[in-house]
This record gives sequence, C-alpha cells and structure tokens, in this order.
Amino acid sequence: MPANSKYLTTSPWQHFAKISAGILGGYILASVLHIALALWLPNPKIVLATSMYSIFIVWAAFMIIPFLFKNGWLAWALYLVLIIACGIAIYFGKLNTPLV
Repeated sequence: MPANSKYLTTSPWQHFAKISAGILGGYILASVLHIALALWLPNPKIVLATSMYSIFIVWAAFMIIPFLFKNGWLAWALYLVLIIACGIAIYFGKLNTPLV
C-alpha cells in the first residue's frame, strides 16, 4: 500500500536536511555524547571500551529521529544544540578530570 502523498515531503532541500541530519549530525552527536559520558562517569575506560559498540546503536537511533520532524532544518537545529551542550560538558569534564 503506497503512502498518502499529502504526508510526503516534496522539497529536495527538506530531503537533504533530514538525510544529512540523520547521517552526519547523528554520528557527531553520538560521538560527542560518548566522549562526554567517558569524562563524567567514574570509570572512563569501561565507557570508552563499550562505546566502540554502543555508538553504532545510538547512531542508528539518531538517524531515525530527523524523519519524525516535518522540517529537516529544525532537526539540524536540535542536533546542533545537543552537540554544543555535549561540547560544553566535554570542556568542563576535561577541566575536572582529564583522561590523559
């Protein structure tokens, strides 16, 4: 059964925004989230070891989320805000407990 055409996006820019937010933005967000967790949780070695596997599961979830939005640029805005928030957490985490 084909999808109802009134629910489909016709703009190629919206398609591009959703796909790029899912692939690129989702991967960056999953990566910085795991780095922030490694800096803030008590045992960073275990977090980094399990992140090799869990990052792909989290990335798959972050790839689906932009397609739930009507506007792909809103998904990019949400991802950028979350990436910046994780970046701030990484910055303050490195001040408190550096990994090296």
